[in-house]
Amino acid sequence: MVILIFRSRNKIGSLKLASLRLKLLSTQSKVLSLLISMRCPAAAEGIYGGRLCRVAVVGAGVIGLSTAVCIAESIPSCAVTVLAEHFTPDTTSDVAAGILLPHPFPETPLHKQRCWFKDTFDHLLSICNSTDAAEAGVFLLSGWQVFQETPSTKDPYWSTVVLGFHMMTDAELQRFPKYKFGQSFTTIKCECSKYLLWLEKRLKNAGGQLHTEKITGFEQLTSSYDIIVNCSGLGSRDLADDQSLYPVRGQILRVHAPWLKHFIRDGNGHTYIFPGIHSVTLGGTRQKHNWEMSVDEADSSGIFERCCELEPSLKKSQVCSKLVGLRPTRNSLRLEREFFVHGNRQVPIIHNYGHGGGGISIHWGTALEATQLVKESINWRNPTSKL
Repeated sequence: MVILIFRSRNKIGSLKLASLRLKLLSTQSKVLSLLISMRCPAAAEGIYGGRLCRVAVVGAGVIGLSTAVCIAESIPSCAVTVLAEHFTPDTTSDVAAGILLPHPFPETPLHKQRCWFKDTFDHLLSICNSTDAAEAGVFLLSGWQVFQETPSTKDPYWSTVVLGFHMMTDAELQRFPKYKFGQSFTTIKCECSKYLLWLEKRLKNAGGQLHTEKITGFEQLTSSYDIIVNCSGLGSRDLADDQSLYPVRGQILRVHAPWLKHFIRDGNGHTYIFPGIHSVTLGGTRQKHNWEMSVDEADSSGIFERCCELEPSLKKSQVCSKLVGLRPTRNSLRLEREFFVHGNRQVPIIHNYGHGGGGISIHWGTALEATQLVKESINWRNPTSKL
């Protein structure tokens, strides 16, 4: 700050001094706004004592990184840091098939689930239509979901979000003789390892940081951060003491079958074929409360046999890898704010976890909602803020 001192013996000099001070204050205000827009840590006067709001995002899967990006790009007065023990390619998201197809949350209203899915679909569709599509690993994929028995709901709530949804004709169903009903549509496939790297790059471009650190308790963060966003997935069983959270073990195969261009999914969710950029994902398993991370060869054989029944040409494919991931599951995902008290500090914690097998399908929608909770937390700390 520059301080100008004038000595004056008359009223005219005093008026000039007052006018100069007003101009100086106006200039300081403009500079401050510029510094905030540039994410300068010394800026944001009036918010957290003249500095940026420090936000810690715990977790570096698709939920954590998308939430961090959303916060960093939406709230210039925040300095965002992602903290995690593991980053890509060692996250649960790296194992995910990456297809946008919602998984039900029994205790969450359908209108909310549809909103999360639509926000995510629209966001990824905009990436599909941009020059970032190849680097982000995001592309459109068409195919079929088939059922051995006609489901009670033929046109699910997401049918108006995906592209070209229609009931399969008898002619289309002929290639699936064991199935009575089917749905045909175009959705979006996300190559998660590429997408996570792209999100990391996008976060850094927005001024965010990535730190490798195992967080075992929120008290580790309260002295260094003003707001905590918990996207730790299954880790929240211990971190948030949430015993309603449990694993659903998923095992997949990745095979070389470049001739396959359409997805096929059994409506029961246990068998699916999802072509990707470099390989085809075959799945899967849904084993509740199973913590086993080793590949089960019996599961691998069962997956391959079931997928070959749906698509006989897979018998000529070559298995590239076998992977296991634990889906962080609860009856309804947790997306809410609470306050953590440690010593003389009260720190807002925004929880965003428990997406189960549907994380990719709704990740951007829940990131937007978590970001809104961060804005409300800043306004709670600083009522004069206009976020």
